[in-house]
Amino acid sequence: MNPHALQRGSGIVLLAYISLHLVNHALGVWSLDLAERGLTLAMLVWHSVPGTVLLYGSVGVHLTLALRTLYNRRHWALPLSEWIRLWAGLSLPLLLIRHAVGTRLAASLYGFEPNYERVIVSLLLSGTQGLQIALLAPGWVHGCLGLWLGLRNYAPVYRAKTVLVAVFVILPLLSAAGFFQMKRALIAAGLTALAPDATLVRHRAALDGWRHDLLIAYLLLIFTAFAAGQLRNGFYKRVSRKTAGDA
Repeated sequence: MNPHALQRGSGIVLLAYISLHLVNHALGVWSLDLAERGLTLAMLVWHSVPGTVLLYGSVGVHLTLALRTLYNRRHWALPLSEWIRLWAGLSLPLLLIRHAVGTRLAASLYGFEPNYERVIVSLLLSGTQGLQIALLAPGWVHGCLGLWLGLRNYAPVYRAKTVLVAVFVILPLLSAAGFFQMKRALIAAGLTALAPDATLVRHRAALDGWRHDLLIAYLLLIFTAFAAGQLRNGFYKRVSRKTAGDA
């Protein structure tokens, strides 16, 4: 299959996943209960076997193609939009690993049942609520830019530019507002009720080990792809100079 089609298809799946997360957070503007119901529906989709295969298959495909792009790139004279998209795409896993280990991996390995109340309390007690708000931003920016660069030449998409920019800006703002509203609701319920989840406390060391190992593995993949590409570029340049000199 065409790598561009694979990249676009996997990117659309990941953007849909991020969009649903933003919408779920935004529901917290109205009530914590409404956000919890939205999260339950989202988990039915993404925690099902087809949803899991589709989501993590898309993560694997998108990451593989990103490493391939790093390796194949011959120069780094890129327009600003490409630099922003590159930064957003490569920084997303650095933030996502922490969240994914504390929710999905903890649920799969140790029976943790994630919901907004447990996750927000955990973030408040660890002082990482700001990280949660920033978590989806790189993926949202990367996905929206990628989708725009791929579809901007289609007349209907270009005509809808103003609406798309409005969605691009407003949805993350609503998401952040929803998160803060849910946090205020929990704090108003009584700080004495804010206690860490027993499952997360019991398996904290193991989860921290997973975070560390996954982070190191990801950084090694990025460094290896970049370094290998630079070595290949240097080799081709030497061969070209030698060929030109012999001629």
